[in-house]
Amino acid sequence: MRDAQKFGKVAVLMGGTSAEREVSLNSGRAVLDGLLRRGVDAHAVDITAPQDIVDLYQHNYERAFIVLHGRGGEDGQIQGALQTLGIPYTGSGVMGSAIAMDKYRTKLMWGGVGLPTPDYQLLRNPSDLKLAAALGFPLMIKPANEGSSIGMSRVTTEAELDQAWQVAREYDPIVIAERWITGSEYTVAILGADALPVIRLQTPNEFYDYEAKYQSDETGYHIPSGLDSIGEERAQAVALEAFDAVGANGWGRVDMMIDEAGGMWLIEINTVPGMTDHSLVPMAAKAQGISFDELVWKILQQTLEHA
Repeated sequence: MRDAQKFGKVAVLMGGTSAEREVSLNSGRAVLDGLLRRGVDAHAVDITAPQDIVDLYQHNYERAFIVLHGRGGEDGQIQGALQTLGIPYTGSGVMGSAIAMDKYRTKLMWGGVGLPTPDYQLLRNPSDLKLAAALGFPLMIKPANEGSSIGMSRVTTEAELDQAWQVAREYDPIVIAERWITGSEYTVAILGADALPVIRLQTPNEFYDYEAKYQSDETGYHIPSGLDSIGEERAQAVALEAFDAVGANGWGRVDMMIDEAGGMWLIEINTVPGMTDHSLVPMAAKAQGISFDELVWKILQQTLEHA
């Protein structure tokens, strides 16, 4: 297609070395196929070593579609390298990526602008466990810099709290305990300046964990979300504000809970969400009338607009 020539040679960055490598490879293949169907000169690039980044420059890639999930791809590192090389890339910049990847600093930013997020405690040493318990059980324990719900646990006792902290520390020395919100889980995909239709997530598991995301056939995805028009618009507006508060831009996803009293609570941001044809962002785009191939085209188009 003639229009596709404007992008030049495109590297679809996938794989990487994080705990989300396999998910990233699946997302990357889907994005690559979508771009190829639209006539883009796209190539798969598995980033596993510094030399792979240098190769992008030496092999004359003109832009990069980042589908690296987790550390090294979603935390500002690859963004900084590409910026230094002068290669335009999709999604958030260095600062927005770094902050959004860090759940602790994301919550600091949200708190600073008055956005609602559950009470939390940073767990740095055993004495912090008492402070976390004072928040009240149940609690969610999570590594601050992992995605796909890796290393996360719901705990109801101090004994479980200590064990969950040890598990989370295997993935990240920075761990947070977060007050559990009883209610329904929602996610809002962001595309450019727009929030896509809200999705309500439903799982028989304790929460929307790794198994519920990638393995279970019982996870439910509800579009329409079940919120009334005012609730839908409010969720979209809060998601856009939360995204902007950390300096994220381009595209991504904001996860939130709505409690039994209707209170809205921001949980986290994904600046490089899953991109298989059954992932949440493509699902929301489809509900908006945007096909998968059109979605990846629109995301890549942003590298021209912000170059």
